[in-house]
Amino acid sequence: MTELDYRPHAAARGMRGRTYTIGVLLDNIRNTFFADILDGIRDELHNSEYTVLIAAAGFGADAQSKTIRSMVDRQMDGLVLIAPGTPRAEILAMAESTPTVVIGHHDPSELHHSVVDADGVGAGLVVDHLVSLGHRNITLVSSRGTRSSKWARTPEIVLSNGYTEAMGRHGLTAQTRICRTTYSDEGGFKAGMSLLTGDERPTAIMAGADVAALGVWRAAHELGLVPEDISIVGYNNTVVADLATVQLTSVDQAGHNMGATAARLLIERVEGRRESAVQTSMTPRLVVRGSTAAPRG
Repeated sequence: MTELDYRPHAAARGMRGRTYTIGVLLDNIRNTFFADILDGIRDELHNSEYTVLIAAAGFGADAQSKTIRSMVDRQMDGLVLIAPGTPRAEILAMAESTPTVVIGHHDPSELHHSVVDADGVGAGLVVDHLVSLGHRNITLVSSRGTRSSKWARTPEIVLSNGYTEAMGRHGLTAQTRICRTTYSDEGGFKAGMSLLTGDERPTAIMAGADVAALGVWRAAHELGLVPEDISIVGYNNTVVADLATVQLTSVDQAGHNMGATAARLLIERVEGRRESAVQTSMTPRLVVRGSTAAPRG
């Protein structure tokens, strides 16, 4: 077999039961947090027979559904779905026959494993930090989400609730403001330009993803603002947050650990070593860098 460079045919193996392929769904490849998750999945499966196939399906629910069906049709042994916008009912129906782990969504299920971050706690850490610096006008930049998907506890919903509760805890309910955009650099930039050129400019902006926070940072930079003018906080603590030119304060939600945990749970399900579904939650921590400071005056 070695001399002939023989490799088992994946389709033929699938006819016998297992293809040793794992499908990973994400909406785009520009969100650097997904790279942390993928690294965790890769490292967990490094010494196994399983191959990871990645599908960047875009933000649309229909495109994601089509991609998921395609992975199931190709007899992949299991799926890891990162914050899917696909309707929940469709995911549940698919998970009845295909082992599945959902990353991000907090909705519990007996049909699939879930790996989440304690997003409400993370939002509270940010608000507490900003209030301790003297900020009161704190705005959250969050994803629009997909209402038609019928997920009740997506990351953006849990994060928004945590932000609102933390603002109320500090007596800042009247200052609560949420700006909806896409989690992308361009989405963050547009939100940043709108907020920073408006009549009631916040003194601090928290974004639900580093990629959006960097877009806000770019808008602030173009407008000539510095941390004393506007504090910016991200969420994910990706590699780019620690770049010398950025130094973005961010919430670390252990993306590598999330990916590794998802891969481990999935393989246990695929190989019949775990029957009951579980939900595992990561504990966030705030990493303070140079993008936050006390407000002027």
